[in-house]
Amino acid sequence: MTRILIIQTAFIGDVVLATPLIEKLHAFFPNAQIDFLLRKGNEQLLSDHPYIHELLIWNKKENKQKNLFLILSHIRKRKYDKVINLQRFFATGLITAFSGARETIGFDKNPMSFFFTNKVRHRVGGDKAVHETVRNLELIRAFTDDSVFKPALYPSMADFARIAVLTDMKFITMSPASVWFTKQFPFSQWISFVREIPAGIGIYLLGGPEDEPLCELIRAGSGRDELIVLAGKLSFLQSAALMSRAAMNYVNDSAPMHFASAMNAPVTAIYCSTIPDFGFGPLSDASHIVEIKEQLYCRPCGLHGYKSCPERHFRCARDIKQEQLLNTLPV
Repeated sequence: MTRILIIQTAFIGDVVLATPLIEKLHAFFPNAQIDFLLRKGNEQLLSDHPYIHELLIWNKKENKQKNLFLILSHIRKRKYDKVINLQRFFATGLITAFSGARETIGFDKNPMSFFFTNKVRHRVGGDKAVHETVRNLELIRAFTDDSVFKPALYPSMADFARIAVLTDMKFITMSPASVWFTKQFPFSQWISFVREIPAGIGIYLLGGPEDEPLCELIRAGSGRDELIVLAGKLSFLQSAALMSRAAMNYVNDSAPMHFASAMNAPVTAIYCSTIPDFGFGPLSDASHIVEIKEQLYCRPCGLHGYKSCPERHFRCARDIKQEQLLNTLPV
């Protein structure tokens, strides 16, 4: 039996964008044992995944270095045939290089890539935009083919049962938060948008427990009784299940956009400081991109965003018009 390990210990959205590898590897090697290494806290994303044999969890917040070597020792004992590393950082490069696997694969930008048996060029930007999922799939193209698979998440029947009571009317979801300030549509503009949504449409605000204060600010400012804050009340997969039933999902350039892609849910992605050409755009059949219409000299200002606008005006977000969002609202 072929034993394969996929490594992606970065953030939630990065794990979702790694799932096309699971789909494609299963399609080409249906009898293979596919394991997945991720960071502690993200394991619920792939719980009960039909194609995952085992989830390996690295606790990066407590005793990071000790846990790194414990997980490396654990991986070496597994004697994998292939270890596929999607990250470009030293720690996962170390795991990959010294995993003991017959074949170790990763991107050339990883500082340990000279130890890999196969390294793949990683490119962002350029004349032809390439989606991150395509970049990731390049890691396995040599022993599969050049076909493209989309992200996929698998909420359970229990997850769908949890959100069933919320889906008995027409509704939309909004995921207003982001780790990076310059990726986040301003809360005052979320409030203005909510006030323009026609009566009779339910509105759910999604996010993690840390996003609840922002969502409560929006709820209080909007004056809308039909707006319900669900931040911190649903799991990742329950949120994904709810998004799959929504008439539209409004998101920043952040993890909830990738949830929508993985569920093929309708989505409107709002881009502030970043741009879709970086390769992290929505993949749903019904996808809309909202961004400032004017060409700004300072946009994009970075690949991942900043804690504040480097130019101090944040026009890339503040000059987005409400009608741009309203135009994607299903009537």
